[in-house]
Amino acid sequence: MKRPNPRAFKARSTDGARGSFAAALVLTSLSTFVAMLAYSGPLGNAATVTAAVAAPPGATLWILSSMSTGLAVSLLTAGALADQFGRRRVFTFGAWIFAAGSVVCATATSATQFVLGRVVEGVGAAGLIATGLGLVAAVTGDAGARSTTASWWGASMGLGIALGPLLTGLLDLVGLWHVPYWLLAAVGAGIAVAARWCFSEMAVIADRRLDLLGAALLTGGLGLGLFALVETRQGGLALALICGGGAVATLAAFTVSQLRGRSPMVDFGLFSRGDFVAATVAATATGAGVIALLSFACTFLVTSMGMTTFQASALLVLWSGTSAVSAVLSRRLAARLTGTVQLAIGLVATGVGLLLLTGLDIGSTGTRMVPGLLVAGVATGVLNAGLGRQATATVPPERAAVGVGMNNTTRYVGASIGVTVVGVLAAAPGGDLPAQLSGWNHVAVLTGTLSLVGAAVVLALSRSASRQDSGPGRNEAPRTAVFSGRRGPRGARATRRRARWRPHLPAGRRARPGPPGPMTGP
Repeated sequence: MKRPNPRAFKARSTDGARGSFAAALVLTSLSTFVAMLAYSGPLGNAATVTAAVAAPPGATLWILSSMSTGLAVSLLTAGALADQFGRRRVFTFGAWIFAAGSVVCATATSATQFVLGRVVEGVGAAGLIATGLGLVAAVTGDAGARSTTASWWGASMGLGIALGPLLTGLLDLVGLWHVPYWLLAAVGAGIAVAARWCFSEMAVIADRRLDLLGAALLTGGLGLGLFALVETRQGGLALALICGGGAVATLAAFTVSQLRGRSPMVDFGLFSRGDFVAATVAATATGAGVIALLSFACTFLVTSMGMTTFQASALLVLWSGTSAVSAVLSRRLAARLTGTVQLAIGLVATGVGLLLLTGLDIGSTGTRMVPGLLVAGVATGVLNAGLGRQATATVPPERAAVGVGMNNTTRYVGASIGVTVVGVLAAAPGGDLPAQLSGWNHVAVLTGTLSLVGAAVVLALSRSASRQDSGPGRNEAPRTAVFSGRRGPRGARATRRRARWRPHLPAGRRARPGPPGPMTGP
Protein backbone atom coordinates (compact mmCIF):
# COMPACT_ATOMS: atom_id res chain seq x y z
CA MET A 1 0.00 0.00 0.00
CA LYS A 2 1.40 3.37 -1.02
CA ARG A 3 2.15 5.66 1.90
CA PRO A 4 0.72 9.17 1.55
CA ASN A 5 3.16 12.03 1.38
CA PRO A 6 2.65 14.28 4.43
CA ARG A 7 4.34 17.21 2.69
CA ALA A 8 1.88 17.33 -0.16
CA PHE A 9 -0.81 19.96 -0.35
CA LYS A 10 -4.23 18.59 -1.12
CA ALA A 11 -7.45 20.51 -1.63
CA ARG A 12 -9.44 18.55 0.90
CA SER A 13 -11.45 19.20 4.02
CA THR A 14 -9.90 18.52 7.41
CA ASP A 15 -13.19 18.45 9.26
CA GLY A 16 -15.27 16.18 7.06
CA ALA A 17 -17.64 18.99 6.08
CA ARG A 18 -17.85 20.71 2.76
CA GLY A 19 -20.01 23.71 2.08
CA SER A 20 -21.94 24.32 -1.12
CA PHE A 21 -20.52 26.57 -3.83
CA ALA A 22 -23.45 28.99 -3.58
CA ALA A 23 -23.10 29.40 0.20
CA ALA A 24 -19.35 29.87 -0.01
CA LEU A 25 -19.69 32.42 -2.82
CA VAL A 26 -22.38 34.40 -0.98
CA LEU A 27 -20.36 34.61 2.22
CA THR A 28 -17.15 35.56 0.41
CA SER A 29 -18.95 38.25 -1.58
CA LEU A 30 -20.68 39.55 1.56
CA SER A 31 -17.41 39.75 3.47
CA THR A 32 -15.73 41.66 0.64
CA PHE A 33 -18.73 43.99 0.35
CA VAL A 34 -18.70 44.74 4.08
CA ALA A 35 -14.93 45.35 4.08
CA MET A 36 -15.24 47.85 1.20
CA LEU A 37 -18.29 49.44 2.85
CA ALA A 38 -16.13 50.18 5.89
CA TYR A 39 -13.20 51.24 3.70
CA SER A 40 -15.15 53.93 1.82
CA GLY A 41 -17.62 54.94 4.54
CA PRO A 42 -15.72 57.91 6.01
CA LEU A 43 -15.80 59.66 2.63
CA GLY A 44 -19.48 60.39 3.31
CA ASN A 45 -19.14 61.91 6.79
CA ALA A 46 -15.48 62.73 7.42
CA ALA A 47 -16.29 66.29 8.51
CA THR A 48 -18.88 65.11 11.04
CA VAL A 49 -16.61 62.42 12.49
CA THR A 50 -13.73 64.89 12.76
CA ALA A 51 -15.91 67.23 14.80
CA ALA A 52 -17.48 64.44 16.89
CA VAL A 53 -14.14 63.07 18.09
CA ALA A 54 -12.61 66.55 18.50
CA ALA A 55 -9.85 65.71 16.03
CA PRO A 56 -6.93 68.15 15.83
CA PRO A 57 -5.96 69.80 12.52
CA GLY A 58 -4.61 67.26 10.05
CA ALA A 59 -6.30 64.29 11.75
CA THR A 60 -8.94 64.04 9.00
CA LEU A 61 -6.31 62.61 6.68
CA TRP A 62 -5.54 59.87 9.20
CA ILE A 63 -9.26 59.16 9.61
CA LEU A 64 -9.48 58.57 5.85
CA SER A 65 -6.19 56.66 5.51
CA SER A 66 -6.07 54.48 8.61
CA MET A 67 -8.07 51.49 7.34
CA SER A 68 -6.11 51.30 4.08
CA THR A 69 -2.94 51.32 6.19
CA GLY A 70 -4.19 48.37 8.25
CA LEU A 71 -5.14 46.53 5.06
CA ALA A 72 -1.86 47.13 3.24
CA VAL A 73 0.39 46.04 6.11
CA SER A 74 -1.65 42.91 6.90
CA LEU A 75 -2.80 41.35 3.62
CA LEU A 76 0.33 39.40 2.73
CA THR A 77 0.89 38.25 6.31
CA ALA A 78 -2.76 37.16 6.52
CA GLY A 79 -2.31 35.16 3.33
CA ALA A 80 0.80 33.44 4.68
CA LEU A 81 -0.97 32.61 7.94
CA ALA A 82 -3.95 31.23 6.02
CA ASP A 83 -1.84 28.94 3.87
CA GLN A 84 0.00 27.75 6.96
CA PHE A 85 -2.72 27.41 9.61
CA GLY A 86 -5.90 27.13 7.54
CA ARG A 87 -7.88 29.61 5.46
CA ARG A 88 -11.18 29.22 7.27
CA ARG A 89 -9.48 29.79 10.60
CA VAL A 90 -7.86 33.02 9.41
CA PHE A 91 -11.11 34.13 7.73
CA THR A 92 -13.08 33.62 10.95
CA PHE A 93 -10.46 35.30 13.10
CA GLY A 94 -10.35 38.22 10.65
CA ALA A 95 -14.13 38.63 10.90
CA TRP A 96 -13.98 38.83 14.70
CA ILE A 97 -11.12 41.36 14.53
CA PHE A 98 -13.09 43.43 12.02
CA ALA A 99 -16.12 43.40 14.32
CA ALA A 100 -13.97 44.46 17.29
CA GLY A 101 -12.45 47.33 15.31
CA SER A 102 -15.93 48.51 14.33
CA VAL A 103 -16.99 48.56 17.99
CA VAL A 104 -13.92 50.66 18.82
CA CYS A 105 -14.95 53.14 16.10
CA ALA A 106 -18.60 53.21 17.21
CA THR A 107 -17.63 54.08 20.80
CA ALA A 108 -14.81 56.48 19.91
CA THR A 109 -14.58 59.69 21.91
CA SER A 110 -11.20 60.79 20.60
CA ALA A 111 -9.44 60.89 17.25
CA THR A 112 -6.78 58.46 18.48
CA GLN A 113 -9.40 55.86 19.42
CA PHE A 114 -11.22 56.23 16.11
CA VAL A 115 -8.04 55.95 14.03
CA LEU A 116 -6.95 52.91 16.08
CA GLY A 117 -10.33 51.29 15.45
CA ARG A 118 -10.00 51.91 11.72
CA VAL A 119 -6.56 50.30 11.67
CA VAL A 120 -7.97 47.25 13.50
CA GLU A 121 -10.82 47.11 10.97
CA GLY A 122 -8.21 47.04 8.21
CA VAL A 123 -6.30 44.19 9.86
CA GLY A 124 -9.51 42.17 10.18
CA ALA A 125 -10.59 42.95 6.62
CA ALA A 126 -7.20 41.69 5.41
CA GLY A 127 -8.04 38.26 6.83
CA LEU A 128 -11.36 38.27 4.96
CA ILE A 129 -10.02 39.45 1.62
CA ALA A 130 -6.88 37.29 1.56
CA THR A 131 -8.75 34.02 2.17
CA GLY A 132 -12.18 34.35 0.54
CA LEU A 133 -11.28 33.42 -3.04
CA GLY A 134 -9.22 30.41 -1.95
CA LEU A 135 -12.03 29.14 0.28
CA VAL A 136 -14.52 29.23 -2.59
CA ALA A 137 -12.00 27.55 -4.91
CA ALA A 138 -11.76 24.67 -2.42
CA VAL A 139 -15.45 23.91 -2.86
CA THR A 140 -15.26 23.37 -6.61
CA GLY A 141 -12.48 22.98 -9.14
CA ASP A 142 -14.68 23.92 -12.09
CA ALA A 143 -13.13 26.66 -14.24
CA GLY A 144 -16.51 28.28 -14.91
CA ALA A 145 -17.16 28.48 -11.18
CA ARG A 146 -13.81 30.18 -10.67
CA SER A 147 -14.73 32.81 -13.26
CA THR A 148 -18.09 33.35 -11.57
CA THR A 149 -16.37 33.73 -8.22
CA ALA A 150 -13.93 36.34 -9.53
CA SER A 151 -16.77 38.30 -11.13
CA TRP A 152 -18.95 38.41 -8.01
CA TRP A 153 -15.91 39.19 -5.86
CA GLY A 154 -15.15 42.20 -8.09
CA ALA A 155 -18.81 43.23 -8.05
CA SER A 156 -19.03 43.13 -4.27
CA MET A 157 -15.92 45.28 -4.07
CA GLY A 158 -17.41 47.92 -6.38
CA LEU A 159 -20.80 47.85 -4.67
CA GLY A 160 -19.25 48.28 -1.24
CA ILE A 161 -17.25 51.29 -2.38
CA ALA A 162 -20.40 52.75 -3.97
CA LEU A 163 -22.72 52.36 -1.00
CA GLY A 164 -20.28 53.16 1.84
CA PRO A 165 -20.34 56.97 1.47
CA LEU A 166 -24.08 56.95 0.74
CA LEU A 167 -24.89 55.00 3.90
CA THR A 168 -22.74 57.16 6.15
CA GLY A 169 -23.96 60.32 4.41
CA LEU A 170 -27.62 59.45 4.89
CA LEU A 171 -27.20 58.59 8.56
CA ASP A 172 -25.10 61.70 9.02
CA LEU A 173 -28.10 63.81 8.00
CA VAL A 174 -29.94 62.64 11.13
CA GLY A 175 -26.92 62.80 13.44
CA LEU A 176 -26.24 59.04 13.62
CA TRP A 177 -22.63 58.89 12.44
CA HIS A 178 -21.79 56.01 14.79
CA VAL A 179 -24.64 53.71 13.69
CA PRO A 180 -22.85 52.35 10.57
CA TYR A 181 -20.05 51.03 12.78
CA TRP A 182 -22.47 49.18 15.03
CA LEU A 183 -24.02 47.64 11.90
CA LEU A 184 -20.57 46.66 10.61
CA ALA A 185 -19.74 45.05 13.96
CA ALA A 186 -22.95 43.01 13.90
CA VAL A 187 -22.44 41.84 10.31
CA GLY A 188 -18.79 41.01 11.02
CA ALA A 189 -19.79 38.79 13.93
CA GLY A 190 -22.45 37.13 11.79
CA ILE A 191 -19.87 36.38 9.08
CA ALA A 192 -17.56 34.81 11.66
CA VAL A 193 -20.34 32.49 12.87
CA ALA A 194 -21.49 31.58 9.35
CA ALA A 195 -17.97 30.71 8.18
CA ARG A 196 -18.08 27.34 9.93
CA TRP A 197 -21.15 26.28 7.96
CA CYS A 198 -20.24 27.74 4.57
CA PHE A 199 -16.55 26.82 4.29
CA SER A 200 -14.51 23.70 4.80
CA GLU A 201 -11.05 23.95 6.33
CA MET A 202 -8.11 23.26 4.06
CA ALA A 203 -5.23 20.90 4.72
CA VAL A 204 -1.84 22.62 4.72
CA ILE A 205 1.76 21.68 4.12
CA ALA A 206 2.63 20.07 7.43
CA ASP A 207 6.33 20.91 7.59
CA ARG A 208 6.13 24.54 6.50
CA ARG A 209 6.99 27.02 9.25
CA LEU A 210 5.66 30.54 9.61
CA ASP A 211 8.20 33.19 8.65
CA LEU A 212 7.91 35.36 11.76
CA LEU A 213 10.93 37.50 10.87
CA GLY A 214 9.59 38.14 7.38
CA ALA A 215 6.14 39.03 8.71
CA ALA A 216 7.62 41.49 11.22
CA LEU A 217 9.89 43.13 8.63
CA LEU A 218 7.15 43.41 6.03
CA THR A 219 4.63 44.86 8.48
CA GLY A 220 7.17 47.32 9.85
CA GLY A 221 8.43 48.38 6.43
CA LEU A 222 5.00 48.93 4.92
CA GLY A 223 3.77 50.65 8.08
CA LEU A 224 6.69 53.10 8.07
CA GLY A 225 6.28 53.73 4.35
CA LEU A 226 2.56 54.46 4.59
CA PHE A 227 3.11 56.67 7.64
CA ALA A 228 5.68 58.61 5.61
CA LEU A 229 3.17 59.10 2.79
CA VAL A 230 0.49 60.45 5.13
CA GLU A 231 2.99 62.82 6.77
CA THR A 232 4.06 64.00 3.31
CA ARG A 233 0.47 64.94 2.51
CA GLN A 234 0.26 66.83 5.82
CA GLY A 235 3.50 68.72 5.22
CA GLY A 236 5.63 66.94 7.84
CA LEU A 237 8.58 66.43 5.51
CA ALA A 238 11.25 65.87 8.19
CA LEU A 239 9.32 63.05 9.87
CA ALA A 240 8.31 61.69 6.45
CA LEU A 241 11.97 61.44 5.38
CA ILE A 242 12.94 59.63 8.58
CA CYS A 243 10.09 57.14 8.26
CA GLY A 244 10.72 56.74 4.54
CA GLY A 245 14.37 55.90 5.16
CA GLY A 246 13.36 53.40 7.82
CA ALA A 247 10.86 51.84 5.42
CA VAL A 248 13.49 51.39 2.70
CA ALA A 249 15.94 49.78 5.13
CA THR A 250 13.30 47.49 6.64
CA LEU A 251 11.93 46.35 3.28
CA ALA A 252 15.49 45.70 2.06
CA ALA A 253 16.02 43.50 5.10
CA PHE A 254 12.72 41.75 4.30
CA THR A 255 13.93 41.01 0.77
CA VAL A 256 17.18 39.51 2.10
CA SER A 257 15.25 37.39 4.60
CA GLN A 258 13.01 36.04 1.83
CA LEU A 259 15.95 35.14 -0.39
CA ARG A 260 17.78 33.33 2.40
CA GLY A 261 14.95 31.95 4.51
CA ARG A 262 13.93 28.29 4.54
CA SER A 263 10.18 28.99 4.54
CA PRO A 264 9.79 32.48 3.03
CA MET A 265 6.46 34.28 2.84
CA VAL A 266 7.13 35.32 -0.76
CA ASP A 267 8.55 32.96 -3.37
CA PHE A 268 10.59 35.30 -5.55
CA GLY A 269 10.64 32.58 -8.20
CA LEU A 270 7.08 33.66 -9.02
CA PHE A 271 8.46 36.89 -10.45
CA SER A 272 10.00 34.88 -13.28
CA ARG A 273 6.46 34.19 -14.48
CA GLY A 274 5.16 36.80 -16.88
CA ASP A 275 1.50 36.34 -15.91
CA PHE A 276 2.20 36.77 -12.19
CA VAL A 277 4.21 39.95 -12.80
CA ALA A 278 1.49 41.21 -15.14
CA ALA A 279 -1.16 40.75 -12.43
CA THR A 280 1.06 42.57 -9.93
CA VAL A 281 1.65 45.46 -12.35
CA ALA A 282 -2.08 45.68 -13.12
CA ALA A 283 -2.96 45.81 -9.41
CA THR A 284 -0.40 48.56 -8.80
CA ALA A 285 -1.60 50.58 -11.80
CA THR A 286 -5.21 50.20 -10.64
CA GLY A 287 -4.37 51.55 -7.20
CA ALA A 288 -2.13 54.37 -8.38
CA GLY A 289 -4.49 55.27 -11.24
CA VAL A 290 -8.25 55.07 -10.95
CA ILE A 291 -8.45 54.44 -7.19
CA ALA A 292 -6.07 57.32 -6.40
CA LEU A 293 -7.86 59.86 -8.61
CA LEU A 294 -11.40 58.96 -7.57
CA SER A 295 -10.42 58.84 -3.90
CA PHE A 296 -9.40 62.49 -4.33
CA ALA A 297 -12.51 63.23 -6.43
CA CYS A 298 -14.87 63.55 -3.45
CA THR A 299 -12.69 66.26 -1.89
CA PHE A 300 -12.40 68.03 -5.24
CA LEU A 301 -16.15 67.98 -5.88
CA VAL A 302 -16.88 69.46 -2.44
CA THR A 303 -14.17 72.13 -2.35
CA SER A 304 -14.08 73.14 -6.03
CA MET A 305 -17.45 72.22 -7.55
CA GLY A 306 -19.56 73.39 -4.59
CA MET A 307 -21.27 70.06 -3.90
CA THR A 308 -22.24 68.64 -0.54
CA THR A 309 -20.52 65.45 0.58
CA PHE A 310 -23.66 63.46 -0.12
CA GLN A 311 -24.01 64.93 -3.63
CA ALA A 312 -20.40 64.13 -4.40
CA SER A 313 -20.81 60.57 -3.15
CA ALA A 314 -23.97 60.14 -5.26
CA LEU A 315 -22.14 61.33 -8.38
CA LEU A 316 -19.26 58.93 -7.79
CA VAL A 317 -21.74 56.04 -7.61
CA LEU A 318 -21.81 56.32 -11.40
CA TRP A 319 -18.25 54.95 -11.28
CA SER A 320 -18.38 52.48 -8.41
CA GLY A 321 -21.92 51.24 -9.06
CA THR A 322 -21.22 50.72 -12.74
CA SER A 323 -18.10 48.77 -11.83
CA ALA A 324 -20.21 46.34 -9.78
CA VAL A 325 -22.52 45.59 -12.71
CA SER A 326 -19.61 45.36 -15.12
CA ALA A 327 -17.74 42.89 -12.91
CA VAL A 328 -20.68 40.47 -12.92
CA LEU A 329 -21.12 40.69 -16.69
CA SER A 330 -17.39 40.32 -17.35
CA ARG A 331 -17.40 36.66 -16.34
CA ARG A 332 -18.20 35.90 -19.98
CA LEU A 333 -14.76 37.26 -20.93
CA ALA A 334 -13.10 34.36 -19.13
CA ALA A 335 -14.37 32.01 -21.81
CA ARG A 336 -12.80 34.07 -24.59
CA LEU A 337 -9.73 35.85 -23.18
CA THR A 338 -6.76 34.95 -21.06
CA GLY A 339 -6.60 36.67 -17.70
CA THR A 340 -3.63 38.83 -18.73
CA VAL A 341 -5.42 40.15 -21.82
CA GLN A 342 -8.49 40.91 -19.69
CA LEU A 343 -6.32 43.03 -17.39
CA ALA A 344 -4.81 44.90 -20.34
CA ILE A 345 -8.23 45.68 -21.82
CA GLY A 346 -9.46 46.90 -18.43
CA LEU A 347 -6.47 49.20 -17.98
CA VAL A 348 -6.80 50.67 -21.48
CA ALA A 349 -10.49 51.43 -20.97
CA THR A 350 -9.76 52.83 -17.51
CA GLY A 351 -7.16 55.17 -18.97
CA VAL A 352 -9.65 56.39 -21.56
CA GLY A 353 -12.27 57.00 -18.87
CA LEU A 354 -9.87 59.00 -16.70
CA LEU A 355 -8.78 61.12 -19.66
CA LEU A 356 -12.45 61.91 -20.30
CA LEU A 357 -12.55 63.52 -16.84
CA THR A 358 -10.16 66.27 -17.97
CA GLY A 359 -11.02 69.60 -19.58
CA LEU A 360 -12.98 71.08 -16.66
CA ASP A 361 -13.29 74.87 -16.54
CA ILE A 362 -15.05 77.45 -14.39
CA GLY A 363 -18.41 76.85 -16.09
CA SER A 364 -18.29 73.03 -15.77
CA THR A 365 -20.77 71.11 -13.63
CA GLY A 366 -20.86 67.56 -12.39
CA THR A 367 -22.68 66.51 -15.56
CA ARG A 368 -19.47 67.08 -17.48
CA MET A 369 -17.87 64.19 -15.59
CA VAL A 370 -20.61 61.63 -16.26
CA PRO A 371 -19.17 60.07 -19.46
CA GLY A 372 -15.73 59.60 -17.91
CA LEU A 373 -17.17 58.11 -14.73
CA LEU A 374 -19.29 55.62 -16.67
CA VAL A 375 -16.42 54.50 -18.91
CA ALA A 376 -14.07 54.23 -15.93
CA GLY A 377 -16.74 52.29 -14.04
CA VAL A 378 -17.21 49.68 -16.75
CA ALA A 379 -13.43 49.31 -17.06
CA THR A 380 -12.88 49.05 -13.31
CA GLY A 381 -15.39 46.20 -13.10
CA VAL A 382 -13.49 44.30 -15.79
CA LEU A 383 -10.25 45.01 -13.92
CA ASN A 384 -11.56 43.91 -10.53
CA ALA A 385 -12.85 40.64 -11.94
CA GLY A 386 -9.59 40.07 -13.80
CA LEU A 387 -7.49 40.77 -10.73
CA GLY A 388 -9.57 38.34 -8.68
CA ARG A 389 -9.18 35.74 -11.41
CA GLN A 390 -5.41 36.14 -11.77
CA ALA A 391 -4.67 36.44 -8.04
CA THR A 392 -5.25 32.70 -7.65
CA ALA A 393 -4.56 31.51 -11.20
CA THR A 394 -0.93 32.68 -11.26
CA VAL A 395 0.27 30.97 -8.07
CA PRO A 396 0.37 27.33 -6.95
CA PRO A 397 -2.92 26.22 -5.37
CA GLU A 398 -1.40 25.76 -1.92
CA ARG A 399 -0.30 29.43 -1.96
CA ALA A 400 -3.61 30.90 -3.14
CA ALA A 401 -4.06 33.08 -0.04
CA VAL A 402 -0.58 34.53 -0.42
CA GLY A 403 -1.36 35.23 -4.08
CA VAL A 404 -4.50 37.17 -3.17
CA GLY A 405 -2.63 38.94 -0.37
CA MET A 406 0.21 39.94 -2.68
CA ASN A 407 -2.16 41.22 -5.36
CA ASN A 408 -4.21 43.33 -2.97
CA THR A 409 -1.17 44.59 -1.08
CA THR A 410 0.27 46.06 -4.26
CA ARG A 411 -3.12 47.59 -5.06
CA TYR A 412 -3.42 49.38 -1.72
CA VAL A 413 0.21 50.44 -1.60
CA GLY A 414 -0.17 51.77 -5.15
CA ALA A 415 -3.31 53.62 -4.07
CA SER A 416 -1.52 55.17 -1.07
CA ILE A 417 1.33 56.38 -3.25
CA GLY A 418 -1.08 57.59 -5.92
CA VAL A 419 -3.29 59.51 -3.48
CA THR A 420 -0.20 61.26 -2.11
CA VAL A 421 1.05 62.25 -5.57
CA VAL A 422 -2.42 63.37 -6.69
CA GLY A 423 -2.95 65.40 -3.51
CA VAL A 424 0.40 67.17 -3.82
CA LEU A 425 0.10 67.94 -7.55
CA ALA A 426 -3.52 69.09 -7.33
CA ALA A 427 -2.97 71.30 -4.27
CA ALA A 428 -4.11 74.90 -4.80
CA PRO A 429 -5.15 77.85 -2.59
CA GLY A 430 -8.70 77.61 -1.28
CA GLY A 431 -10.06 80.61 -3.15
CA ASP A 432 -8.24 80.05 -6.43
CA LEU A 433 -10.80 78.10 -8.46
CA PRO A 434 -8.89 78.21 -11.78
CA ALA A 435 -5.83 76.73 -10.05
CA GLN A 436 -7.95 74.01 -8.45
CA LEU A 437 -9.51 73.07 -11.80
CA SER A 438 -6.12 73.11 -13.49
CA GLY A 439 -4.72 70.84 -10.78
CA TRP A 440 -7.57 68.37 -11.31
CA ASN A 441 -7.06 68.35 -15.08
CA HIS A 442 -3.35 67.66 -14.64
CA VAL A 443 -3.78 64.74 -12.24
CA ALA A 444 -6.57 63.25 -14.39
CA VAL A 445 -4.18 63.23 -17.36
CA LEU A 446 -1.42 61.77 -15.16
CA THR A 447 -3.51 58.90 -13.78
CA GLY A 448 -5.07 58.18 -17.19
CA THR A 449 -1.62 58.02 -18.76
CA LEU A 450 -0.41 55.79 -15.95
CA SER A 451 -3.24 53.35 -16.65
CA LEU A 452 -2.37 53.25 -20.35
CA VAL A 453 1.30 52.67 -19.56
CA GLY A 454 0.29 49.87 -17.18
CA ALA A 455 -1.73 48.28 -19.99
CA ALA A 456 1.29 48.41 -22.32
CA VAL A 457 3.49 46.73 -19.69
CA VAL A 458 0.88 44.02 -19.08
CA LEU A 459 0.62 43.32 -22.81
CA ALA A 460 4.40 43.10 -23.09
CA LEU A 461 4.49 40.64 -20.22
CA SER A 462 1.69 38.59 -21.76
CA ARG A 463 4.02 37.64 -24.60
CA SER A 464 6.44 36.01 -22.20
CA ALA A 465 3.55 34.27 -20.47
CA SER A 466 1.72 33.18 -23.63
CA ARG A 467 2.79 29.56 -23.24
CA GLN A 468 2.00 29.48 -19.52
CA ASP A 469 -1.09 31.65 -19.18
CA SER A 470 -4.42 30.01 -18.40
CA GLY A 471 -6.45 29.42 -21.50
CA PRO A 472 -10.15 30.16 -22.00
CA GLY A 473 -11.84 29.90 -18.61
CA ARG A 474 -14.28 27.05 -19.01
CA ASN A 475 -11.87 24.94 -21.01
CA GLU A 476 -9.10 25.00 -18.43
CA ALA A 477 -7.74 21.86 -16.87
CA PRO A 478 -6.92 21.71 -13.18
CA ARG A 479 -3.59 23.04 -11.98
CA THR A 480 -1.02 20.48 -11.02
CA ALA A 481 1.74 20.86 -8.46
CA VAL A 482 4.54 18.33 -8.70
CA PHE A 483 7.03 17.80 -5.90
CA SER A 484 10.04 15.63 -6.50
CA GLY A 485 12.99 14.69 -4.38
CA ARG A 486 15.15 11.93 -2.94
CA ARG A 487 13.52 9.57 -0.47
CA GLY A 488 15.17 8.48 2.73
CA PRO A 489 15.35 4.93 4.09
CA ARG A 490 11.88 5.13 5.69
CA GLY A 491 10.16 6.48 2.62
CA ALA A 492 10.17 10.10 3.77
CA ARG A 493 11.67 12.65 1.46
CA ALA A 494 15.11 13.68 2.59
CA THR A 495 15.21 16.62 0.25
CA ARG A 496 12.69 18.41 -1.87
CA ARG A 497 13.28 20.42 -4.97
CA ARG A 498 11.35 23.57 -5.72
CA ALA A 499 7.79 22.82 -6.76
CA ARG A 500 7.21 22.78 -10.47
CA TRP A 501 3.77 24.20 -11.01
CA ARG A 502 1.82 24.04 -14.23
CA PRO A 503 -1.00 26.54 -14.84
CA HIS A 504 -4.25 25.75 -16.56
CA LEU A 505 -3.98 24.21 -20.00
CA PRO A 506 -6.51 24.87 -22.75
CA ALA A 507 -8.72 22.04 -23.84
CA GLY A 508 -7.11 19.69 -26.30
CA ARG A 509 -3.62 20.32 -25.04
CA ARG A 510 -2.24 17.46 -23.00
CA ALA A 511 0.14 18.13 -20.13
CA ARG A 512 3.44 16.30 -20.41
CA PRO A 513 3.80 13.56 -17.82
CA GLY A 514 5.96 14.49 -14.86
CA PRO A 515 7.60 12.50 -12.10
CA PRO A 516 5.48 10.19 -9.96
CA GLY A 517 3.31 11.67 -7.24
CA PRO A 518 1.30 14.57 -8.77
CA MET A 519 -1.09 16.40 -6.49
CA THR A 520 -4.01 18.25 -7.99
CA GLY A 521 -5.08 21.53 -6.40
CA PRO A 522 -8.47 23.20 -6.36
